[in-house]
Amino acid sequence: MALREILPTTTMIFPENRANLKTLAEIHRESLEKPDAFWRKVAGELFWYEKNGPAFEEMAQPPYGRWFPQWKSNISYNALDRHVSGPKKNKVAYYWEGENGEKRTLTYNDVYQEVNKLASALKKLGVKEGDRITIYLPMIPELPISMLAATRIGAIHSVIFAGFTAQSIANRIEDSKSKVVITADGSFRKGKTLDLKPIIDAALKQTSGVEKVIVVRRAKNQVNMENGRDLWYHDLIGSGEVYVEPEKVDGMHPSFILYTSGTTGKPKGTTHSNAGYMTWAYYTQKAVFDVNDDDIYWCTADIGWITGHTYIVYGPLVRGITSLMYEGTPDYPQPDRWWDLVEKYKVTIIYTSPTAIRMHMKFGEQWAQKHNLTSLRLLGSVGEPINPEAWKWYFKNIGREKTPIVDTWWQTETGGILISPQPGITPIPLKPGSATMPIAGVDADVYSENGAPTKAGDKGYMVIKRPWPGQFMTLWHDPEKFKQVYFARFPGIYYAGDYAMKDDDGYFWLLGRADEVLKVAGHRIGTIELEDSLISHPAVAESAVIGKSDPVKMEVPVAFVVLRPGFAPTPELKKELSNQVRNTIGPIAVPETIYFVSKLPKTRSAKIMRRVMKAVVENKSVGDVTTIEDETSVEEMKNAYSGLQAEMKS
Repeated sequence: MALREILPTTTMIFPENRANLKTLAEIHRESLEKPDAFWRKVAGELFWYEKNGPAFEEMAQPPYGRWFPQWKSNISYNALDRHVSGPKKNKVAYYWEGENGEKRTLTYNDVYQEVNKLASALKKLGVKEGDRITIYLPMIPELPISMLAATRIGAIHSVIFAGFTAQSIANRIEDSKSKVVITADGSFRKGKTLDLKPIIDAALKQTSGVEKVIVVRRAKNQVNMENGRDLWYHDLIGSGEVYVEPEKVDGMHPSFILYTSGTTGKPKGTTHSNAGYMTWAYYTQKAVFDVNDDDIYWCTADIGWITGHTYIVYGPLVRGITSLMYEGTPDYPQPDRWWDLVEKYKVTIIYTSPTAIRMHMKFGEQWAQKHNLTSLRLLGSVGEPINPEAWKWYFKNIGREKTPIVDTWWQTETGGILISPQPGITPIPLKPGSATMPIAGVDADVYSENGAPTKAGDKGYMVIKRPWPGQFMTLWHDPEKFKQVYFARFPGIYYAGDYAMKDDDGYFWLLGRADEVLKVAGHRIGTIELEDSLISHPAVAESAVIGKSDPVKMEVPVAFVVLRPGFAPTPELKKELSNQVRNTIGPIAVPETIYFVSKLPKTRSAKIMRRVMKAVVENKSVGDVTTIEDETSVEEMKNAYSGLQAEMKS
């Protein structure tokens, strides 16, 4: 096992099997051998207007399967109406706490009423089934309410993380051709007010087609409201009707678009279906987290990413459980803010990222020890491979060596969790750093370059060999790229773009991205998107960005820049370029370091050799460079790197 140290299994296993439950192996085998029957049974726990035809329909072309194509349902109905007509009407859907300590408690009936009023207002504004709505909101209850209002009337929402800048937003609005934007005046972060509405105003100057902007009053900061276009959210809600009939949409109707960075500069609009996504969100919420009616569940992600879509909004609400939703950062005003919330709300399940865990490791375990965390019964990890040290710290200091960890692997494209331990089924030993086994419906493997399964312990490419319900439908308005990116490398098989390996016990170990996408603190950022931002500065002729390993963020961007004639490599210019990235993409994308060089290492076919650059900044061997066009470029990079390191030390 040279690629990764396989640590001894822990003595901690999941609780004993519950009565009448099949073993994990039996469930997995049944789901693959009889997918139509298996998923028809799961779907039977949800509400449907019509159930016509098969649950699974095999196809000859990508994505090689359609889920519930002739069935009709509505995800908003399943998340709300199904519950308010029964005993869960007054059950808490969300405990919400703002960074400033403001609190709100919303029952399922409260959310239902708000969603109906907003859905009514959207219809009055002319939004119809299939229209797109861009949502740019902080972590406040109006965010899931807006998503559910959109899906209720058959509109397609596109949520954008409230940390992106005007240019990034404009690109996404223009691609989706959104008709309405929902935003807020501002938000709070580490005691400061962040303006959001001005960012939307700037984005809309670069786009066309947006007819209305709905503004939530959150921070109460002064904003410009354009007459005839901009409307206050509270005014619309106040005049909204108390009930809107949900649209009976087809199983393959798009529910949402979520843009994710790729290996080209243009973000990819992953598009998820109504029925398959809903069923997958429901099933994985139930199977992986083993949620009970009395659980207080907390996913710490931002709803602007797929984790928040599936495991803050749709999964928990369709399952009918109580969630905690928090607006602020983990360390404000003190590094124990999260643990204070766990104690205050008696959180039983927490689902967070390895980046956050490593951040708390840096703060020290004393912050967690100040609080009573005994309410926790299950810990989760998401967003990137968790290193064994972080796993052990999480298990010891947060779980107090009693609470199992579900280390999950999945992607924006997969819609929900694909590989994870599953409590309540078959107890299996947990290995720190391994996501263990695929869940029902997931036929996963690790392939070599030639498309053959690898041997145990050999590094290869993560693949999924047949469709699953949560699989995304396509890339928005780009079906050819959808086929090329995900199904061309191994025809007929989903290529995940991640390195992985399996050990002798069949456990999966994820080893990071195989393409040119960085994962910075759990956020996916395309290297090309960063390079395009740098090249847009008049001083830059060429740029190349790679990810450097970081103990907290997993990766941080590092840039190499070739200047145009007449420009000098000065500290002032370096600051300008950093601001360029900050202003066009967002703060999360700002390179840790920018190196000025006269040439980039390229092959003779002009492809930039990023592996060589990465080796230089991580002080590793550059390996075989026989295909390089100019070997002096490597030496120059080394000199630039070592020179800056020496300067920093002095």
